[in-house]
Amino acid sequence: MDKIKGIHKETDHKYLNLYSLDITKSNNGTGTYQVASRAERIEDLKLMTKKNTPNGVIIYSLYGEKRDRVVLIRQYRYSLDDYIYEFPAGLVDEGENYQEAGVRELKEETGLSFTPVTVREEYQKPFFTTVGMTDESCATVYGYASGEPSRRFQEETEEIEIVLADKQEVRRILREENVAIMCAYMLMHFLNSREGKAFAFLEQE
Repeated sequence: MDKIKGIHKETDHKYLNLYSLDITKSNNGTGTYQVASRAERIEDLKLMTKKNTPNGVIIYSLYGEKRDRVVLIRQYRYSLDDYIYEFPAGLVDEGENYQEAGVRELKEETGLSFTPVTVREEYQKPFFTTVGMTDESCATVYGYASGEPSRRFQEETEEIEIVLADKQEVRRILREENVAIMCAYMLMHFLNSREGKAFAFLEQE
């Protein structure tokens, strides 16, 4: 197995930093590997702590009396210089659990109120995102959204359109638009669920 022999912090930013790892290969060769992380210090990197504490939360919420629409956002992203469809999401603040973060983030991004549902731990534990380039992990919270969509709680730096998509619109989005992969998989599941039963897979056995 390859060994990490040294770590160097290359940037000093509030939300995201680049770290260089000195590597000794299993064949005794050497190299360097770059990792992006939300960690502000070397000792907080997950390769150091060995703890999978979620950096962020993703909110999969259903909307409407029939619970037949899913809450999405269409957001401009600098990395693409284009818009992409995603689930509402955000960072978990210090002192928050990810359910609390989900309630706060959905309100901030969409103006909607959020009622999480209780699910089995293996469905809501944090999972890693793009592990080839970052140690970031996100937990998913599931629940129901209510109220009227509003952009008045969004930050000035955010360029977000609120989308309440039924199955017909979800099919169009998957076929024609940029979609974040974690969102895309859940939308495929949504398409194949019975009406109003998109969360049936979360029910206790």
